[in-house]
Amino acid sequence: MAFEDSDTFHDSEPHAAGSQAHKLNWLRAGVLGANDGIVSVAAVVVGVAGATTESAPIVLAGTAALVGGAISMALGEYVSVSSSADAQKALIAKEKWELANMPEQELQELAEIYEAKGLKPETAQKVARELTEHDALAAHLEAELHLDENEVVSPWNAAAASAVAFLVGAALPFLTAVLLPAELKVPVTFIAVLIALAITGAVGARLGGARVLPATVRVVVGGALALAVTFLIGALLGSSGVV
Repeated sequence: MAFEDSDTFHDSEPHAAGSQAHKLNWLRAGVLGANDGIVSVAAVVVGVAGATTESAPIVLAGTAALVGGAISMALGEYVSVSSSADAQKALIAKEKWELANMPEQELQELAEIYEAKGLKPETAQKVARELTEHDALAAHLEAELHLDENEVVSPWNAAAASAVAFLVGAALPFLTAVLLPAELKVPVTFIAVLIALAITGAVGARLGGARVLPATVRVVVGGALALAVTFLIGALLGSSGVV
């Protein structure tokens, strides 16, 4: 019984670890998308607020940045994930063809992989044969390509998640710049954005296993510089009469 329990544990552990890593990657991507939304939209609204105190231009620029940024993020993620998914599907199709047309060669290849990992030749042959009998495709995808047929990412899901993450992050600077009185727009947006960046920086670092403080400081300093530069440019353009 103990041996069977141990086998069950070792069979399920790689899949569980892969699923956990997959979820963490999605979370990190969501945090980065929110961070992009915070910085890019905040930079636009603060820059326009530096040039004018009128609400209409700020609302117009903020809305354009919000919608355009979300679409851009979704499109970029869709193209990127589509290319990756197409490559994964092509590899899976190739492996299926090889298993159907040259099963003995594939069995030997699988045995050689396990032998190269340290198993004795006879043990490697036995493992390869048992895994092939259980699920040949899954065994070859995991051993040769480190792929799981059931974990090919949907480009549509990735695009939607990226757009939503961007919108969630962008909502904070957009609302502070739109709803607050003119004299409070810039300072409150600055403060709110830096706090939000500190949170996303810390969360992203923790998810990625990095040191929290340096990662958070980098994100906050970078965001502060972006806001300061865009505000300064807006103020210069506004005072010069260019806009």
